[in-house]
Amino acid sequence: MEEIWCNKCIFSPSLITLDLCNIEQQVKLLEKSGIKMLHIDIIDGHFSPSMPLGLETVRQLRKKTNLAFDVHLMTTNNEYFIDELLNIGVQQLIFHAETEPHIDNMINKIKAKNVRAGIALKPASPLTQLDYILEKCDTILLMLINPGYAGHKSESQVPYAERKLKDLKKMISEQGLKTLIEIDGRVSVDNIRNFGKSMVDIFVTGSTCVSKTNIAKSIEKLYEIRDQILNK
Repeated sequence: MEEIWCNKCIFSPSLITLDLCNIEQQVKLLEKSGIKMLHIDIIDGHFSPSMPLGLETVRQLRKKTNLAFDVHLMTTNNEYFIDELLNIGVQQLIFHAETEPHIDNMINKIKAKNVRAGIALKPASPLTQLDYILEKCDTILLMLINPGYAGHKSESQVPYAERKLKDLKKMISEQGLKTLIEIDGRVSVDNIRNFGKSMVDIFVTGSTCVSKTNIAKSIEKLYEIRDQILNK
């Protein structure tokens, strides 16, 4: 499964945008379409106002699919959820710097289980929060909208998203790191076209890119765009 992370322009469809009454069927459709990774948001209802998935759902789904689980924690008590998810069996575990007083310790805990570890930042959180810890991160996830507000029509991608991405890419390059960049929050086809070649490694694709009523066609279109970008 390690080779997944070596690819460019990786798609990580968001589980919460699928038909949650038919999760297993929908995930199987993603597998058949060539997807290798599934983005799973775990939200506690405190960090952000929504709470769509429970740990038991993830535990049962783990038995149904071999897709890599790319987990994004949006919680205030990270340690409890990290322990549970490591027990379930995930391949990447990302938590928010804004809610974790012991960032280095949590990264060490995750990596001790041979799981990829990363930090997520809300749109307005400065990249300086990554000082002294960036070199230990496998992935940095940048939120392009405020977490938990995707359903609000007034919520759109922040206008400084590209500037923040460029600054993060520069930080990683200057330190000679292989840390991946992941973006989440109304990711669009334009985002993929603009950032997929050399700036963003993993795109969390939601309802703006993947239709739960026509998964196969949606994924086919995404891979066509990927091929266009990488073969230019």
